[in-house]
Amino acid sequence: MSASEDFFETVLAHFQKVRSTQWSKIQLAGEWLGESLAKEGWLYAFGTGHSHLLAEEVFYRAGGLARATPILDPRLMLHEAAIQATYNERETGCASQILDRYPVHAGDVLIVASNSGRNAVPIEMAIAGRERGLKVIAITNLNHSLAWPARHPSGKRLADAADLVLDTCGIEGDAATRLASFPYPVGSPSTSTGALLMNLIIVAGIESAVRLGYQPEVFISSNTDGDDHNDRLLQKYRPLNPHL
Repeated sequence: MSASEDFFETVLAHFQKVRSTQWSKIQLAGEWLGESLAKEGWLYAFGTGHSHLLAEEVFYRAGGLARATPILDPRLMLHEAAIQATYNERETGCASQILDRYPVHAGDVLIVASNSGRNAVPIEMAIAGRERGLKVIAITNLNHSLAWPARHPSGKRLADAADLVLDTCGIEGDAATRLASFPYPVGSPSTSTGALLMNLIIVAGIESAVRLGYQPEVFISSNTDGDDHNDRLLQKYRPLNPHL
């Protein structure tokens, strides 16, 4: 088996383990989201480093919720100063200030993604969300998180700070494939599995809202003839979403 085939099979195995071990929690997350949507609530998503990609996964895309907002801060992302961002995500004190920039309300849903689950900012974001009455869902790699001490002064990991924890079922260190005559593992499945979990929550949430008699607003592809549909949603929600 080639290294690329091994990585492919590893990702599939992670997906299958999510299916076999996380399904009831995914459905619960969907129920929370559906109940929030039916009451005109919002979905927010946050991550630092590569996990900010998972926050953007929920945002402004075909089949995605119109009332979904990523919580983004360039200091914690990779496109401007990746090295500094690595240090910034370990520091305390900024999560609540970041959340202040968004019009969150009690009853909204906040997904916080962190593969390691040990850095201070995602943990503080989960704590801040719960303090404001949001339902907080963690997406994290428990195999890695439980193997290393938390970097938050409380000693909490992300899994300890959330209302519900979804495990990506990854491995310690994330990189998954070993090559002969090469000392380091390569290929990181966490983004793929995290994106899967994000979409499963959204699909389950929309299904739950429909069961409750509510029709959530979703975007359609802007690369078909969907501009008129999307423009109506953009005009409605631009004042409420700082990233539109």
